[in-house]
Amino acid sequence: MTVWDDLVGQRPVIETLRRASGGGGMTHAWLFTGPPGSGRSNAALAFAAALQCESGTGCGTCHQCHTVKMGSHADVNVVRTEKLSIGVDEIRTLVRQSALAPAGVKWQVLLVEDSDRLTDQACNALLKAIEEPTARTVWLLCAPTVEDVLPTIRSRCRLVTLTTPTAADVAEFLVRTMEVPPPLAAHAARASQGHIGRARALATDEDTRNRRSEIVKLPARLKSLGAAMAAATFLHDVAKEEAEAITGELDAREKADLDVAFGVEQRGRRPREYAPALAALAKNQKTRGKRRVLDVVDRALMDLVSVYRDAIALGVGAPGQLVNEEIRGDVATLARAATPEQLLRMIDAIFTAREQMLEFNVPPQLALESMAVALRLPSPAGARASARS
Repeated sequence: MTVWDDLVGQRPVIETLRRASGGGGMTHAWLFTGPPGSGRSNAALAFAAALQCESGTGCGTCHQCHTVKMGSHADVNVVRTEKLSIGVDEIRTLVRQSALAPAGVKWQVLLVEDSDRLTDQACNALLKAIEEPTARTVWLLCAPTVEDVLPTIRSRCRLVTLTTPTAADVAEFLVRTMEVPPPLAAHAARASQGHIGRARALATDEDTRNRRSEIVKLPARLKSLGAAMAAATFLHDVAKEEAEAITGELDAREKADLDVAFGVEQRGRRPREYAPALAALAKNQKTRGKRRVLDVVDRALMDLVSVYRDAIALGVGAPGQLVNEEIRGDVATLARAATPEQLLRMIDAIFTAREQMLEFNVPPQLALESMAVALRLPSPAGARASARS
């Protein structure tokens, strides 16, 4: 099994990176872009492994490939964050590392996930390092689009653009790597809309499937203001509960590690330095929890968008299988209740709520309530009048 086998539906990208790792078209800085779940970070990590591979191909079996995959390779440094941004201190640490010669015989690889979260100061620190590259140092940056990266940085990088995998490619990947039954793999692939991580969760976790099932059934129920408010509260509570389940164990483990580091458990007292460290930890955990809630809400909003897109497709008689085929009856109800134009305005309301939360820091509950009001189904008379106009 090679390092490329986990990249789903990215054959042109694999060929480009494979040639570069063998010396064809190699450069000192790369920018990996693509929609969420397409595998930007996985592609960058696979490329890092191929650059260190003993055979130069990314065999996946040699010691170099194995240590990169496990995150323990001395010459591959990865920056990832659960916070809202990546600060200048983290990038300066990486820049200092980039100035060193690699411990091995090949490359010093610096991989920055979520490069779109770099602060202005962090961007400036990174730009200086990319403008004056060190021999045998390679920068790998990941971001959703090229517009998410400072122009002066992206102009110095070779662009690698990943695409959304097809449902067939995702289903085949789940069956091949996780031995998921084909019917369940097909459902997870459709419902994930090409998001590999989401497909894995849907294929392996029944609670995740049940939560999504409840969310995609909401649009057909939004027939009154009360139903809209209830739906907004439901979305917020589900997101908060899921986020707490994800971060709760990690928070507790970090707190326990801090106690051990300061000897709180052994000595039964708290050193002077303990309180500031505990406050900093609490602040970071709060920021991470906030980001996790936003991530979960964002995923729910994309599930809602898929329902309205299905309704538009059904309304205009487009052929093919729906993303939410299992609730075709609800989708048909939605298509009958609203015109394609009204459904497009509802999709716009969802993206507006998303922008309010992610870009303007609007509290999720308020943004979701505003969105839910805009998603109320029109009365039959209103739908007919809109269709005539």
